[in-house]
Amino acid sequence: MTSDLTPRQKSVLEYIIAFQQEHRMAPTVREICAHLGLKGPAGIHRILNILKDKGYILAEAGKKRSWRFSKEVTGRGIPLIGTIAAGQPLEAIENLETELPIAPSLFGCTRCFGLRVKGDSMIDAHIMDGDLAIIRPARQVENGEIAAVMVQDLLLEATLKVVRRTKSTLSLHPANAAYDAMVFKGPRRKQVSILGKFVGVVRRA
Repeated sequence: MTSDLTPRQKSVLEYIIAFQQEHRMAPTVREICAHLGLKGPAGIHRILNILKDKGYILAEAGKKRSWRFSKEVTGRGIPLIGTIAAGQPLEAIENLETELPIAPSLFGCTRCFGLRVKGDSMIDAHIMDGDLAIIRPARQVENGEIAAVMVQDLLLEATLKVVRRTKSTLSLHPANAAYDAMVFKGPRRKQVSILGKFVGVVRRA
């Protein structure tokens, strides 16, 4: 679990994991600073030492790029099962593509799956094109939460949106003013099926 980490500490850990997956080596302190928009390395050094002390990462003394996530963090992986739209819905891909070497506990889950984001309609929620959205399976989410959903009248296509409900409507909202919400009224609300709650993102470096 990562409940003992601050949001900044968790963001550093997630970046190390994503960078190592992409480049097969750890980021430097300078690269972590650039990713987080920080000018000086002092704060990052403190965070790295906290992550090391708590067992989330390992390091070899005196070596650059030696930070790596530990087996306790990776453990059982997260299946990546396809692509999800963050714009116009895309056809859901149900086949397993690969497995992310990250433990579901990093996102507070015992079981979750990853979907690759395509599009820019969730950018104001800091979900970018190419990100891996981590989804905790669920049939319902709270009003205003982000979810992966399927819409039957769109040929069972999937999308990532903010779910909002009223007494008579269910709507799927983007986090980008350039896109319109999809609104379902009355019996049409049953055409929307929730796959799960969005619980985090893995960003490729």
